[in-house]
Amino acid sequence: MAIEISNSKIGGIKAISFDADGTLWDFEKVMRHSLGCVLKGLQMHDSNAAALLDIDKMIEIRSRVAEELKGKITDLETVRLEAFRKTLETIGISNDTLAHYLNEVYLEHRFEDVSLFNDVLPTLNRLRKEYTLGLLSNGNSYPERCGLKGMFQFVVFSQDYGVEKPDPKLFNIAIEKSGCTKNQLLHVGDSLETDVMGAVKTGIKYVWLNRRHVKNDLGLRIDYEIASLSELLEIV
Repeated sequence: MAIEISNSKIGGIKAISFDADGTLWDFEKVMRHSLGCVLKGLQMHDSNAAALLDIDKMIEIRSRVAEELKGKITDLETVRLEAFRKTLETIGISNDTLAHYLNEVYLEHRFEDVSLFNDVLPTLNRLRKEYTLGLLSNGNSYPERCGLKGMFQFVVFSQDYGVEKPDPKLFNIAIEKSGCTKNQLLHVGDSLETDVMGAVKTGIKYVWLNRRHVKNDLGLRIDYEIASLSELLEIV
């Protein structure tokens, strides 16, 4: 059952926007698969260099680079390329051609291991009969490459607008694209920092999808919390 802090259902909704990574599919699984392919590609070029790296280290470097570029670069392919440059520099290699090659390998395998959570398609297919559905993401996972072609009437990627969630500007773009008012849009996402915080700042309704039962350590008021996307059907 959905964990409802409020006793009433959410009314007046005409459109629902969804986060992507972590909400509709397991992004970490996809990322680790792609990075595994990158390591194999590096091993073919330089086995000694590949031996100095592992997936966790590459994730750590990418996270650090993303934090350094936050607010400066929103194009995720550019961020990933810079992360590969830094990764190679970390092991004493300065080779831009090799960095571009690793980036190409990553992008080539980026979408081949995307598997939707089991509750996604049944829920979205039910909701699309009554609501306008959209994707609102800081990522770059295109619906048509993730088994969701034709599912969404609007798609908003942060990299296309130069701002990221939780910036209200991105949520306001979603409101405009959905063709409804602020009070008629509901946002659903798994991140307290980006999805819930962004919805709060924008003043729109939201549902926190807490698949992993993590603690609300930001002190945010959560009116609706669910552990499975299918529970959304109980409250709209």
